[in-house]
Amino acid sequence: MKRATMMIALPLLALPSAVWAQQHDHGTQAAEPQSQAGQAAQDDEAASEAHDHHAPDQPQMDHSRMQHPREEVQDPEVVDHSAMDHGAAQHGAMPMTGKEDEGGMSQMDHSAMGHGASADHMAIPEGPPPPEALQGPAFAADAFVGAEEMAASRAAVTKEVSGTPVFWFQGDRLEYRLREGDDGYLWDVQGYYGGDYNKFWFKSEGEGSFGETIESAEVQALWSRAIAPFFDFQAGVRQDFTGPERTHAVVGIQGLVPYEFEVDAAAFLSNKGDLTARIEGEIDQFITQRLIVQPRAEIALSAQDIPELGIGSGIDTIEVGIRLRYEFAREFAPYIGIDQEWKIGNSRDFARAAGEDPSVTNYVVGVRFWF
Repeated sequence: MKRATMMIALPLLALPSAVWAQQHDHGTQAAEPQSQAGQAAQDDEAASEAHDHHAPDQPQMDHSRMQHPREEVQDPEVVDHSAMDHGAAQHGAMPMTGKEDEGGMSQMDHSAMGHGASADHMAIPEGPPPPEALQGPAFAADAFVGAEEMAASRAAVTKEVSGTPVFWFQGDRLEYRLREGDDGYLWDVQGYYGGDYNKFWFKSEGEGSFGETIESAEVQALWSRAIAPFFDFQAGVRQDFTGPERTHAVVGIQGLVPYEFEVDAAAFLSNKGDLTARIEGEIDQFITQRLIVQPRAEIALSAQDIPELGIGSGIDTIEVGIRLRYEFAREFAPYIGIDQEWKIGNSRDFARAAGEDPSVTNYVVGVRFWF
């Protein structure tokens, strides 16, 4: 009986100890979050002091009064996925992205579309055009208005557009020449009046030395007819005013050849039967829009000796030069340059017999203008 009583009392005595131990464990666990919270508060205070130390100009914020919302984190183990009805989700009701429609698109009958029909209609026929395509008037308007009335209208339009007279005058070379002995001068001017096809041209050229009589002077009056783009055929007369005066018939061409060379070539037949010719060429090379270099060359030819004029048969003279001009305006440009002239063959002999130098170098200063 005593042993049974002891066996019942021992469990009862151990029960308060177990309860005390359990309460002690819960107290320890509650103290740990409080200590962690205290440590976090100390860390925040230290960070705040460090922040205040590095940024003294910013106002101090009392984070302790800020109410941060508590986020309730749900333990994922607590979520009951079994309550979710995945079978109720209408995945089949979602709209198709396009790939799912490929089956339906593939069922379209593309052969029913007439993609190739236009290619058949646009095929270019082979062989010559039908005879009726070449029938009818050369101008379609003639069939409605009348050939005579349309011809008169076209002539009026041509005259209005390309036949309006225009006056143009250019002083190509007006220059002072510095050289050994007496300095000299030279002029070379030309101009025209007319339309695109027919013009009246006039030209004048001459030179001399200061203190002496004019060495040469001439004037030409020419009819000019356009024979090609940028090219005119010219015919007329030339009159010399120095030495034995002569009148010449003139035939020549003037225009712009490829690579922008300006060419003026003419043959002269005098009233004494003397046949001579002259070819001039020049080109403008743009350094800038206003600074321009112009190389120039001229060759004079003669079919016979003309002793009274100091001209020998064959090549009479060769003259080459280069001029640098500055266009203050397109219509006005002073220039400087150098010009070399040689007398060739019998002309050289005639020059020496007359006491002249057959080779002359000229340093030139002049002006070029047009209006």
